[in-house]
Amino acid sequence: MAQGYSVNIGLNAVDPRHYAGWDGQLTACEADAQDMSSIAKTQRFDRVRMLLSQDATRARVLGELDEAAKVLEAGDLLLLTYSGHGGQLPDANSDEPDGLDETWCLYDGEVLDDELYVALGKLKTGVRVFMLSDSCHSGSVNRVAYTALRTSGSLELLADAVQTTEAAQRRFKDMPSGIENRTYRDNKQMYDDIMKRLPREDPRANLKASVLLISGCQDNQLSSDGTFNGLFTANLLRVWNGGKFVGGYPTFQRRILRRMPPLQSPAYSVLGLSNREFERQTPFHIH
Repeated sequence: MAQGYSVNIGLNAVDPRHYAGWDGQLTACEADAQDMSSIAKTQRFDRVRMLLSQDATRARVLGELDEAAKVLEAGDLLLLTYSGHGGQLPDANSDEPDGLDETWCLYDGEVLDDELYVALGKLKTGVRVFMLSDSCHSGSVNRVAYTALRTSGSLELLADAVQTTEAAQRRFKDMPSGIENRTYRDNKQMYDDIMKRLPREDPRANLKASVLLISGCQDNQLSSDGTFNGLFTANLLRVWNGGKFVGGYPTFQRRILRRMPPLQSPAYSVLGLSNREFERQTPFHIH
């Protein structure tokens, strides 16, 4: 029998001691993680780990992924979900067209996308991974379009336009550029040491597991926070409908996309080993 391992991360705040005095206050990210954990429990996952705000440290998150790599075998399912701020750091191995790595802003420091790929690369061949990232710029690791918006001053126009949508009054899950720069400068030795330990080649090339990612938005978009859930997670839960959803992962993404405003379009991507049978399975189902 296949087993399920769920790691659900949600941060309503980060440690201002690491982030240049910024606490990154959000409202609904912990609730997002709690709801993902509830789904995992309903689906009878064998292990459900929920990491909220202060508990969502770099060591805890990477440690859970290392543990998952030890226990999961071919055919098992890892559910990895994140709700919180997205950030960026200088690209260390030249695998990013814009020279920037995407990050998750964990409580005591950012974790690079390449670190996550290295961790997922430890999973055995045939392990299935369903990954959800309700964070800004999460469509892929490419940040070119968003950088262009910032430098052209169009980001203000984007924010103004969002105020006319159902996402009005919501906070966005982007890490301010000034904070990004100061956080890196203040912790340069730490991040440079992390980058030096990363493989020089693109770690995605070594993925033996099959990883399906549905992101909260495209790489040039912002994900919205909310009162009860983030906008992406709220619509995901509506489509899931307490487990009544019928269809595979691509259909799941399309149904969520239909409910979203034009300025936030969840993306679907596949990393690692292609597994069409996995894609046809019902989301969150272990067996």
